[in-house]
Amino acid sequence: MTDADLAAALPRALATTDLRGALHGLGAPYRGKVRDVYPMPPDDGGERLLIVTTDRISAFDHVFDEPIPYKGQVLNRLAAHVFGQIADIAPHHLLSVPHGAVAVTRACAPVPVEFVVRGHLAGHALRVYESGGRDLCGVRLPGGLRPYEALPAPVLTPATKAAEGHDEDTTLADVVARGILPQADADTLHDLSIALFRRGQKIAAARGLVLLDTKFEFGRDADGAWRVIDEVLTPDSSRYALSDGFDEAVGWGETPRHLSKEFMREWLLALGYRGDGPAPALPDALRISVARRYLDLFETLTGSPFVPDERDIADAITV
Repeated sequence: MTDADLAAALPRALATTDLRGALHGLGAPYRGKVRDVYPMPPDDGGERLLIVTTDRISAFDHVFDEPIPYKGQVLNRLAAHVFGQIADIAPHHLLSVPHGAVAVTRACAPVPVEFVVRGHLAGHALRVYESGGRDLCGVRLPGGLRPYEALPAPVLTPATKAAEGHDEDTTLADVVARGILPQADADTLHDLSIALFRRGQKIAAARGLVLLDTKFEFGRDADGAWRVIDEVLTPDSSRYALSDGFDEAVGWGETPRHLSKEFMREWLLALGYRGDGPAPALPDALRISVARRYLDLFETLTGSPFVPDERDIADAITV
């Protein structure tokens, strides 16, 4: 897909949905930063959700008015691809993918915590470190680290999910103290997060990538089992860098080449935007560049070309 194709798709980017008029039986949607989530009629296995991953994009907890063409399909299809590669570690919520941007999932009671696992000094951790901080979510970072350098071992740095405003760093001990999770469940999800991250590192390495950090979300299904929910190892939830030249760039103090949303965050930071005050509009050239990175990451991780699903969403779904 060329940049000209992406430019032509800009007006068609999927900013929001309302499927209730076209598909009977759907409940009122909950709209997250990126996803529109509709309750579906239950099946023999219990309650289900229809999740449309739109082309909306967020950064620093702000959702921008300008969507990124095909971003939703990249996230949805890439998550489906990875769910199949982690099911031996933890069950997931995905039931089917009837359209490139749509997933039918098992309904789960979510934990209001993002389980962020970091394997390198990058992103938020790097910004904290460069400001002089050495404690991150109860984890003590060693001194003398270079930007993007690997940490001695992957660490969990959880964040509470805010209904409005910024998500906030927390500690697993605080999650337990606030009654969000009992200690045994907190320990279980900690261990699952680290195991999933290590699997993600192997998946990335096999495709010529370095997984710098990622986040997982979990929920309990009707039988009380923990499932991985939302998304997994996508460019929205993860930072990836190209393996080729990575160590040399870190050694020289340069920013490694990456295929993630960090490119857009850096653009915003250069304008002085960190999520407070009026957000800048995203120019079309930037939207195309971001879309290109999403498509490149999809094709790199899956080993397959991205072919957009141009069907009408309602026509592709049977409730």
